[in-house]
Amino acid sequence: MRRLIRLIVVLVVVLAGWAFVWVNQDLDLTAPSLDLSIEPGTSPRGVAQEAVNSGVQTSPVLLYWWFRLSGQARQIKAGNYELEPGTTPRSLLAKLTRGEEALRSVTLVEGWTFKQVRAALAKSEHLAQDTQALDANLIMQKLGQPQHPPEGRFYPDTYTYAKGSSDLKILQRAMRAMDHHLQAAWEQRAPNSPLKTPDDLLTLASIVEKETGRASDRPMIASVFTNRLRLGMLLQTDPTVIYGLGDRFDGNLRRRDLLADTPWNTYTRAGLPPTPIAMPGKEALLAAAQPAASRALYFVARGDGSSQFSDNLDAHNRAVNKYQRGQ
Repeated sequence: MRRLIRLIVVLVVVLAGWAFVWVNQDLDLTAPSLDLSIEPGTSPRGVAQEAVNSGVQTSPVLLYWWFRLSGQARQIKAGNYELEPGTTPRSLLAKLTRGEEALRSVTLVEGWTFKQVRAALAKSEHLAQDTQALDANLIMQKLGQPQHPPEGRFYPDTYTYAKGSSDLKILQRAMRAMDHHLQAAWEQRAPNSPLKTPDDLLTLASIVEKETGRASDRPMIASVFTNRLRLGMLLQTDPTVIYGLGDRFDGNLRRRDLLADTPWNTYTRAGLPPTPIAMPGKEALLAAAQPAASRALYFVARGDGSSQFSDNLDAHNRAVNKYQRGQ
């Protein structure tokens, strides 16, 4: 009897030692990187089997019992995971219980148009392309804002996502972020602002974003356009003309383009254009809400990224001669 007990003890010790080695030993993978997708509601046994189906070369029974005996089987989270060399049963379970999904990122840049946003999403790795067959209006319907055009409605930032996520989810997050920053800027607007609605602020901020060569100039550029709006002057800003030309713009803005009337041509139409022309960032939104206190009505690029601001046409013409014509 004692021999049997000793034998059992020895077997238990041996099994315990083997189990300790196994849970800390690298798993063999069929590829340098494996994608493991766990659907919501998958049982621990199903998770173990899915790991093997994905290319983990081990027994699904062993994995399952490891999950069970660890006491953490019910903590495994659904998601998309990436398994790399060096993964052990212990680290695999830790990844699954912590929900450490394989994340990618896409960056939406200040000043981009919606067309550029869609192109960036289309190129993003492991992002489900659920909007590619949809037109802009239908996308906005699915996002719950059919009353708004998509231009400028998405906040420029870097967005992380799990492999297999929908591009519509990225747009939804970016839209909510823009709604938040736009509302925050609107609540901080100057008391004498000529802007009537948050949409006006978004449109002006998009122009400021496209016109700014140096970040520190944003409040003054916003001041020029705010002053013009207050006086009823034409905004006369080239980026809106370029936006209105669309694919017809070949990179060279000509006099005839300035005279070609479109809803976005601020040389031929008074006030703000009907929609934003790009995605403004936080600083452009705040500049549009709180422009610098000035009487400036004109500005011209100095050639170093900054702008020269003028209160009247004579001063502006002198600045143009100096910085654009070298006179």
